Amino acid sequence: MELFKYMETYDYEQTVVCQDKESGLKAIIAIHDTTLGPALGGTRMWTYQSEEEAFEDALRLAKGMTYKNAAAGLNLGGGKTVIIGDPRKDKNEAMFRAFGRFIQGLNGRYITAEDVGTTVEDMDLVYSETDYVTGISPAFGSSGNPSPVTAYGVYVGMKAAAKEAFGDDSLEGKTIAVQGVGNVAFSLCKYLHEEGARLIVTDINKEAVKRAVEAFDAKAVDINDIYSVACDIYSPCALGATINDETIPQLKAKVIAGAANNQLKETCHGDIIQEKGIVYAPDYVINSGGVINVADELVGYNRERAMKKVETIYDSITKIFEIAKRDGIPSYEAANRMAEERIETMKKSRRQFLQNGMTILSRGRG
Repeated sequence: MELFKYMETYDYEQTVVCQDKESGLKAIIAIHDTTLGPALGGTRMWTYQSEEEAFEDALRLAKGMTYKNAAAGLNLGGGKTVIIGDPRKDKNEAMFRAFGRFIQGLNGRYITAEDVGTTVEDMDLVYSETDYVTGISPAFGSSGNPSPVTAYGVYVGMKAAAKEAFGDDSLEGKTIAVQGVGNVAFSLCKYLHEEGARLIVTDINKEAVKRAVEAFDAKAVDINDIYSVACDIYSPCALGATINDETIPQLKAKVIAGAANNQLKETCHGDIIQEKGIVYAPDYVINSGGVINVADELVGYNRERAMKKVETIYDSITKIFEIAKRDGIPSYEAANRMAEERIETMKKSRRQFLQNGMTILSRGRG
């Protein structure tokens, strides 16, 4: 890929390539925008098919974090790391400690956390080399695993979407099709089950499906059938791009609200589901509970304060629907507009501050 051209087109600030031969570390840190503050975003470890694929994923995810943090009202920019490797067999202590030293070298421009393929224990190793890491063990005064908090944010955001679609935010009696029942989705299912929702689940991991069926009396379906089941809400909680040309014609749901990142394969798919009358809760807003939670660590973690902030996801989703109706645009575009306006306001403020400073300096010389 033409890296500099890509970075210029989408206004990225920095990419850092990290290599440590002894430990096998091959990582890419992408920093998209630090207008609102230092870049915060997790570290993903994945078996990428090529270095180009890894670069594209890091860049795409970093930009997503800029929008997520801005929309969540955090004073943080967007960044992301990808580590090339199999998280089931390629991890070692030296790898994550070496990675921590690379982060330390950025002197606070980038703060990391766990993500797909990494754990609290991995972040503890990173913490042994740098303070610029969140989501570490509670023993260090941190919040630990962010998955349950992410799930709670998706739950309250789903209620806001239900109110938009059905006129009432109650999920009791609603049929919800949950695609993927990993750590976040399992916690989400718990909230939904406790409210009286009927659950339909699927996952490539059969043990995860069995666990959800036994715990929540859920109905299991094949991974290819989850799109076409009769349901009120489709909740994508696995990998991204599941809202696409092939799946949209199958959907019977009135609401799409889930934990997965990058749910729309292309932005045009957000237009299509709006035309079909489907209420869409933009992914990076509804799933921002985890980043809201770990961001609280930066000021001394207080769980009650963090959870109250996560509850504002309900208000954010509601505001997005209001903007969408006001401006006659799809909800994904309304979410982008909300985030971009916040970033642009800060950029204008900084430019004005610098201009005022230069004016004062010029007068002083006179």
